[in-house]
Amino acid sequence: MPLYFKPGSDSYFSNQPPAIPAPGKNSFLGDNLHSDAPKDKILSSGFYKQCGGEALVYEYTYEEMKVNVEVHGKFIVSDETGATYDVTPGSTFYFPKGCTITFKVEGTDEIPESEAYALNWFCGLRPADSA
Repeated sequence: MPLYFKPGSDSYFSNQPPAIPAPGKNSFLGDNLHSDAPKDKILSSGFYKQCGGEALVYEYTYEEMKVNVEVHGKFIVSDETGATYDVTPGSTFYFPKGCTITFKVEGTDEIPESEAYALNWFCGLRPADSA
């Protein structure tokens, strides 16, 4: 069975993920690869970008893992228990089904909020394009 491959030209680095419904219109997510499996076992992966401004609050209806690739500014992730994390490149997360997570990007003294963002790669147990 062959592997699936997409060069960098077909990934985030050439195409920003599409906008997702978010109060601040500053959240972007795009699926890149999907497993060939029964519907309840499909893995979908791609890139998620959160830009500076209003936080995105997201309730997970499926299992997901993320790896932070890049932070330009300050990236803060928190959950409904009040736990808060300052995210740096290489940070990894596991979001169990049912958790509610807040993603927030802020500017710094050196980086204005309008230029701040966090780029993440994700893999979730859900059908293609169903986030």
